[in-house]
Amino acid sequence: PSITEVPAELQAEVQRRREQLIEQLADVNDEVAERYLEGEELAPELLHAALRQATLAGQLVPFLCGTALRNKGVPPLLDAIVAYLPSPLDVPAPFFEKGGQDPESGAELICQAGESEPLAALVFKVNTDPFVGRLAYLRVYSGRLRRGQSVVNASRGEKVRIGRLVRMFADRREEVDEIGAGDIGAVLGLDARTGETLCAAERPVVLERIAFPAPVMSVAVKPQSKADQDKMSLALHRLTEEDPTFQVRQDGRTKETVISGMGELHLEVIVDRMKREFNVAADVSAPQVAYYETITRPVTCEARLKRQTGGHGQFAHVVLELEPLPSTLRQGSAQAMLRTGEKGAGFVFEDKLRGMVIPRQYVPAVEAGIREAMEEGVLAKHPLVGIKATLVDGSYHEVDSSDRAFRTAAAMALRDGVSRAGPIILEPIMQIEVTAPEDCTGDVIGDLSARGGTIVGIGPRANGLHDVTAHVPLAAMFGYATSLRSRTQGRGVFSMEFDHYAQVPAETAQELMKRCA
Repeated sequence: PSITEVPAELQAEVQRRREQLIEQLADVNDEVAERYLEGEELAPELLHAALRQATLAGQLVPFLCGTALRNKGVPPLLDAIVAYLPSPLDVPAPFFEKGGQDPESGAELICQAGESEPLAALVFKVNTDPFVGRLAYLRVYSGRLRRGQSVVNASRGEKVRIGRLVRMFADRREEVDEIGAGDIGAVLGLDARTGETLCAAERPVVLERIAFPAPVMSVAVKPQSKADQDKMSLALHRLTEEDPTFQVRQDGRTKETVISGMGELHLEVIVDRMKREFNVAADVSAPQVAYYETITRPVTCEARLKRQTGGHGQFAHVVLELEPLPSTLRQGSAQAMLRTGEKGAGFVFEDKLRGMVIPRQYVPAVEAGIREAMEEGVLAKHPLVGIKATLVDGSYHEVDSSDRAFRTAAAMALRDGVSRAGPIILEPIMQIEVTAPEDCTGDVIGDLSARGGTIVGIGPRANGLHDVTAHVPLAAMFGYATSLRSRTQGRGVFSMEFDHYAQVPAETAQELMKRCA
């Protein structure tokens, strides 16, 4: 974009409009009003300061015109954001404070914005650049981050040294010596993950963690050659470092590499990046929905392991009480345990042993055995979630008992208990927002209802458009983009995000169980 003189035929109009803007600014600023009425020339510095003051006070709202598509008006907009909008220091406490926790005690800590404060910075993105390697993007909330400085990764409890610091632009990087409070920059070669906190050693703090949803869709990827195998492993490792919502695992039953993400488009982008950036040729299976299993009623279960194979045998006896976590089946609360995407999410273990019926050193083995068994449910072999397991009784042998024996017995008890506790299968329910012309709204609603969806809202928009909001099972949303285009003559658009988990219908559960039989 370029800046040129105002054409002669428009100069009078520009001057008239400028007078109107100054008159509006004079209504809220006494100094501008006084000089304007006295006919003095108003310096640009005075107008900028007055406009910033009025904007911060909420008296005026600056408007700018432009088009991002043609890159017109974008630089003035960015300049206006810097010039007129408030920095963290322009708003009163506690609005400019960033909350955090002491990494050891968990006590609440407050980081105030200011370069004189101890360092606190949050890594919000990790990227692998083909030319410079690993880039960790971060924002400094307080203090200053300097090149060569030793800081603490409070999320891991490790000391790290800051290497090269860069300020990122759309088409280039600019090396800098330091990044101050409120600024965004990147560190080259820093071993950190998204959501981790860098801080000064004299004030350890973990800033508010970023909540990442659990993946809801999976595909199996298979390298086309032996050479692609090693490249694929490296590519998947780097991609998981960049994207916390992307996960990779090995399927123990099929021996396949399974990648999981937030939807069809997410996985398509991942596969495309593997081919384009890492030159990996891989075959991709059809997408699969990430189902879970849980229980619906409490049950008491026990297992006794007794094996004698010569020498020391294996003996362990555990009694467990299983019950569903109260929030598992409530809409809007199951995601509290599943959004994290962490292995073993949605599980609570409690030790209520009395006396020394089982030595305390075997209790961690019991918990570990339960966690391992929860990786595969009893209905369709999907992971178990939403279970509280309480160890209430058991017995041991002074010679034949071991950690391994108690892990095995705990897994046996869990599988037996789950099978008698009313197990069900949970499926991800997505919130769908469709925008379509009014005359197509009926077809859109009918299609969503046919897919098992529940309409939760319908509202008008401008230009004859309507918004339709619905909750629809993810399994019914494959290919929806094509269906929507055909029903709206290409005029409909939609967005989709994970909302909660819910019990699958009986016929779907039967089909899933048949697949794993």
